Amino acid sequence: MILNAIIGDTVYSLNVTDNLVEQAEDFFAKLDRDMDDGWQMSREWVDSPTRLERCQIVADKLLTALETENEKLGRLMAGYILSRLPRVATVEPDTRGEIQNTEFRFHEEEVAEEPAQDFEPAETSGGLDRLTALEQAGNEITKVFKVGKGYRFSVYDRTSESWQDAPLVADRQEAERLRQIALKARYERLQRGGSG
Repeated sequence: MILNAIIGDTVYSLNVTDNLVEQAEDFFAKLDRDMDDGWQMSREWVDSPTRLERCQIVADKLLTALETENEKLGRLMAGYILSRLPRVATVEPDTRGEIQNTEFRFHEEEVAEEPAQDFEPAETSGGLDRLTALEQAGNEITKVFKVGKGYRFSVYDRTSESWQDAPLVADRQEAERLRQIALKARYERLQRGGSG
């Protein structure tokens, strides 16, 4: 399993074997026990961290491990996240110390062949008026952002209730063009109120 960690403009690909995850389960369970009594997440005390919050806490430890080049600890922290968040693909720890702002992105269950379909999940909402559809489409598709030396954007998939990454492209202008295609398709689907 591979977890991509985005730290600033750098993407770290952490390869974690199933064997490592199995062997480290006792360690992961101890981490969970440590968090059971609550945890200080930046300026806020959280009495009972959720699974996502626990992974945000561990992602903060992963950030420290990567910054100090502690490869063993980094793989262990990546292993915890992979074991607790099925289908996680990418973690982007907040580098300003705001643990709650750490973001996760997940693998799509199916990826279509056509580029425009890679990041357009089916819609289930009823038909919306033009202004509402445009606003909602804008909320469900992020602006283009830089990842390493490439660019991409993310689209909210209501079916899995997670953000899906668009393909990574080398050129910002091309990423903006693909985003416009996705935005137009999402807008039209919201207006039609169907998945067609």
